Amino acid sequence: MIALFIGPKFINPINMNEIEKEILMSIRLPRVVVSVLMGMALGASGAVLQGILRNPLADPYILGISSGAALTAAVGIIAGLTFWGVVTIPLLAFLGAMITGVFVGAMGWKRGGFWPERLLLAGVGLGFLFAAVLMFIMSISSDQGLRRATLWIFGDLSLADWSVIPYGFIFITAGLVICMSRAKALNALVLGDELSHSLGFSPRKERFVLFIAVGLMTAASVSLGGMIGFIGLLIPHIGRFLIGSDSRALIPVSALGGGILLCIADLVGKSIFSPMELPAGIITAILGAPYFLYLLRRRDVLGA
Repeated sequence: MIALFIGPKFINPINMNEIEKEILMSIRLPRVVVSVLMGMALGASGAVLQGILRNPLADPYILGISSGAALTAAVGIIAGLTFWGVVTIPLLAFLGAMITGVFVGAMGWKRGGFWPERLLLAGVGLGFLFAAVLMFIMSISSDQGLRRATLWIFGDLSLADWSVIPYGFIFITAGLVICMSRAKALNALVLGDELSHSLGFSPRKERFVLFIAVGLMTAASVSLGGMIGFIGLLIPHIGRFLIGSDSRALIPVSALGGGILLCIADLVGKSIFSPMELPAGIITAILGAPYFLYLLRRRDVLGA
């Protein structure tokens, strides 16, 4: 809650005038809500993906879903599309993410189930393709929307608005509920497919359900505020270090940790060089990359 009152201008919660109340309710509060929702989605998605893919380096963006969302959103921003009002860009991002998710899922489907290796390769390949197309579009564009598109891609939360929050809340909550309901199955998947079968779970079915949940949360997160890196990669490792690998506890802890980290990153980004703002995605990269390299060095922490 401290992020509501600290920023380029400090707001005294005890003695607020009408202008400060308007700033608090119309600008800062929706921004905090968006950052918490996005962080929760990314943290939980990272914990789930690292389990179903059995890869400690898995990240919500490794499946290419965010790249698809970034491409459609950037095209909408540069083209100045407004046919759905203020929710045009978030909806375009969500549609791009879901279409990409369906395509990645189809590429990763083999013999009646998802294969982790195929999912990873399909996601990485599509991510590179969409990134190249996006860079091409941005390099030939001279529109004023180019800067806004660039900021959005790096996770700019300055355009957070109450109108987009209900959609993000619904999909992120649905994804979290699905993940929590399948937490025991995720624990089994981490131990291997054969052991999962012996415990009464179908690895193919569980991966499909969890992939859908991760796709919903990642798509909703990117549509709310752009691409934020390292939260889904870093937070689950910190969670495992603190509470262990039981998904029933790791998923909610990763969600909570992701929400807190992104909220702090956004607060730092909008305050450190005031009145200029840095996208929250840049702050998370600056904070996350060194610590992740530290964790990578400590192979015992990663369980390697």
